[in-house]
Amino acid sequence: MKNLRVLVVISIILAIVVVTLGAYTRLTHAGLGCPDWPGCYGQLDVPQTAEQIAKAEQAFPERPVEVQKAWNEMIHRYFAGALGLLILAIAIISYRNRHLGTPLFLPFFLLGIVTFQAALGMWTVTMKLMPIVVMGHLLGGFTTLCLLFLLYLRLSDYRVPEGDFAVKKYAKFASIGVLILTLQIALGGWTSSNYAALVCTELPICQQPWVENLTFEDSFDAIPPKRDTYEYGHLDHYERVTIHVMHRIGAIITAAYLLWLAIRILMRSQSQLIRQTSVLLTLVLAIQVALGVSNIVLSLPLAIAVSHNIVAACLMMVLIKLTYTLKRKI
Repeated sequence: MKNLRVLVVISIILAIVVVTLGAYTRLTHAGLGCPDWPGCYGQLDVPQTAEQIAKAEQAFPERPVEVQKAWNEMIHRYFAGALGLLILAIAIISYRNRHLGTPLFLPFFLLGIVTFQAALGMWTVTMKLMPIVVMGHLLGGFTTLCLLFLLYLRLSDYRVPEGDFAVKKYAKFASIGVLILTLQIALGGWTSSNYAALVCTELPICQQPWVENLTFEDSFDAIPPKRDTYEYGHLDHYERVTIHVMHRIGAIITAAYLLWLAIRILMRSQSQLIRQTSVLLTLVLAIQVALGVSNIVLSLPLAIAVSHNIVAACLMMVLIKLTYTLKRKI
């Protein structure tokens, strides 16, 4: 069991790296850095010599080789592949140790998720960055990380305090918080995949007259009109404004709800563990809000934009820990 926990911890660290690399790849517009899958221009690595580049561009004349973007994409694939192998190992070890009470559902569910995630990675390329696929790929990465973290909690000697019935009712509110945060992360993915992150340049919502510019007719269509590529977006300005505004409003609702939840639990709980987790939730939430504001004020600098993705994942993990603790102690 101890060896399995170590493997899960390594997988969590690797999953964070994969989520980070995925955000970096997306934000550097390298999602089509390799126009095929799983290789890159028909190779296992990136074409670099003049001969390799000439051969690659002959095979894919519509996509000239950009070495840096191709490496961004391939490094992400290498790490994602390694994570998939680790999760396969976790599932195998869990099955072999099932007589010891090792969880089976979570490891095999994780294996299914990471397999589907690989398919989404392929479709991201073959469907030329179709927004629904890109958003699904982002959510799949977050789901993989969070399920690994939940498995770690299940496997660890996690001591949950008894009593403290004053916060018993907040377990369901924490679960609602997980749902709200998931929807907000999905909105963030939709904003990013439709290249709508920079269409609103003023706070708190958007530059005027944003209300009159809202249009929902095509802004959230899961299946867009067929195009040769969706790189750099296919929606018009007002549709992108609508997406961005919904993400901003969602951010306000999410921040307000999670802050209310953390404060209420902090005020009512007698458990040091729960109080510390509530404080941590508040701190991570504050960092995430600051990063979101910085993205607007500083026009989406790469480091801050990538950090916004990472901290969103950390926020979800803290919220999962709080929810898990509240449910375990009831």
